[in-house]
Amino acid sequence: MISLTKIFHFEMAHAIDNFPGVCQYIHGHSYKLHVTFSSKHDIEKYVKSPGYIVNFEELKEIIKAEIISNFDHKLLLSKNYLKTNPEFSNHGNLIVWDAEPTLENLLVYIRKKLKNKLPQGVVLSGLKIFETDETFAEWKL
Repeated sequence: MISLTKIFHFEMAHAIDNFPGVCQYIHGHSYKLHVTFSSKHDIEKYVKSPGYIVNFEELKEIIKAEIISNFDHKLLLSKNYLKTNPEFSNHGNLIVWDAEPTLENLLVYIRKKLKNKLPQGVVLSGLKIFETDETFAEWKL
């Protein structure tokens, strides 16, 4: 199986309700998202014309529309966080989730958003999202 990975970047702030440490406070990250795609078809000899599995420009537009534009320069907080910190409820770039905005939950959200949005013949086969250079969450098919 041939896999291709496209890397995206976005800036976002969040806080985790009742976290026993500094992550309970609003803080930001420069996220790096690796999105890996694979062909649904087994490729024996070579990739048939036009010679590529997927058009990267088409994928870039999908990822930007579904993920990057929704998170870049936004503040992501949970409903629970806002109950105990209502002063942030009117923030201009606020996104409110039922779940806590952890790295793991971001990964689950991104996978759900992209799963059925890909071009025909392409499958989402992996996601890796970095919160820092040393910390990431990963999902593989």
